[in-house]
Amino acid sequence: MDQIIIQDLSIYAKHGVYTEENILGQQFLVSVYMDLDLLRAGQADDLSRTIDYGAVCHFITRYMQEHTYKLVESAAEHLAQELLMQYAQVNRIRIKVKKPWAPIGLPIKNVCVSVDRARHNAYLSLGSNMGDRMAYIRQGIQELDALSSCKVCEQSQVIETEPYGDVEQGPFLNCAVHIETILNSQQLLEELHSIEAHAGRTRDIHWGPRTLDLDILFYDSQIVHTPQLTIPHPDLHNRMFVLKPLHEIAPWYFHPLLQKTVGQMYESLVQKDV
Repeated sequence: MDQIIIQDLSIYAKHGVYTEENILGQQFLVSVYMDLDLLRAGQADDLSRTIDYGAVCHFITRYMQEHTYKLVESAAEHLAQELLMQYAQVNRIRIKVKKPWAPIGLPIKNVCVSVDRARHNAYLSLGSNMGDRMAYIRQGIQELDALSSCKVCEQSQVIETEPYGDVEQGPFLNCAVHIETILNSQQLLEELHSIEAHAGRTRDIHWGPRTLDLDILFYDSQIVHTPQLTIPHPDLHNRMFVLKPLHEIAPWYFHPLLQKTVGQMYESLVQKDV
C-alpha cells in the first residue's frame, strides 16, 4: 500500500494530566502515516487525486490546539478517528504523538504514544415486524449514519418476508446495508445494540417479534467467535430474508468459511426453495 508520511509536525498544545499542562501547554511532535492508493495521482500528476498534506498538517494543528485531553493516548486516538472520517481515501492510519518534555523528573528524549487504526467494511441486516416497521428501519439506518464512527455507503431495497423459526408472529420488513466504520467488531455490536434499544427492542423470545433487529453479517473478511459475537453470521446462508437484500448490493462478497460468494449462496437457496 502507498503512503503519505508527515514526520514530527511541531504543535504547541494543551494536553496532560497536570493542571499546568492544560493551562500553559507544551510542545508535541505528531507523525502521521496514511495508507492510500496513489497510483492515479502519480500517473496524472494531479493534486485532486491525492491528499493535500499541507491541508492535513493544518487540520492536525487545529485539532490538537482546539481540544484538550489528559492523556496523550486520548489525543492520538481521537485524532486518528477524525482523520479517517475526514479523508475517505485513507484506508489505514498510524499516528505517533511525541511529548519531548514529559514531566517525569528524569533525563529522557521523549515519550511517544503510537496508535494504528483502519477503515473497515461491514454488511448488516435490518429487520422489523412490530409497530411502524418502515419507520423503525429508517430510524436504524439514520442512527447508523449519524454515528461519527460510521458511514452508510449503500442500502438494498426493503422487502417483506415471512418470519423465520417456529414463533407465531407477523411478517417482517428486511433490508441490508453496507457501512464503512472505524469501530472494531465488538464496538460496532455495542452501537447496534444501542440503536435497537432506542427503538424499544427487547430480547424476551428467541426469534420472536421485534421493533428493530440489527445483525452483523460480514466485517471485512474477519472470522470472529466470541460468546457475544459470531462473524460471518452463522446462519446467513439459510436465510432468504438476509441473502436476497444482501445479494442486491454485494453479490460478489466472499464468505471466508463457506468459500462461496453471496451470489452463489443466494442461487443455491433459490434452487432449494423451488
